[in-house]
Amino acid sequence: MGGGIGLQREAANRPIALTTRTIWPYHINMATMTVRATYALDPETVGTLERLARRWGVSKSAALRRAIQAAGGRRGGADEALRALDALQESARLSGEEADRWARTARAARRSASSRRIRRPR
Repeated sequence: MGGGIGLQREAANRPIALTTRTIWPYHINMATMTVRATYALDPETVGTLERLARRWGVSKSAALRRAIQAAGGRRGGADEALRALDALQESARLSGEEADRWARTARAARRSASSRRIRRPR
């Protein structure tokens, strides 16, 4: 049968099937605009990029696009989060000793509520 657009026909001139391939062969992967660019990355960043690409099952370019899109979608980012944490900690008005005592108490409460028992080396 020919690969033309439309219905494929049997020998008796009856329609067989209307397939996606015969209507539009690019139904899965449409062309996207790309801009080629060159960037210098340190070895650690390249390693991280390669691990992300393997984990996500995509190319390094696709992994880089995802990471940039995710970072670009955040408002304020890490700096804003750290400022909010600093403001929260200052509002508690704890001295260093009081903060340490609170941390020990919270840690003990978490450990006692845990279903698994953690044994610390002595």
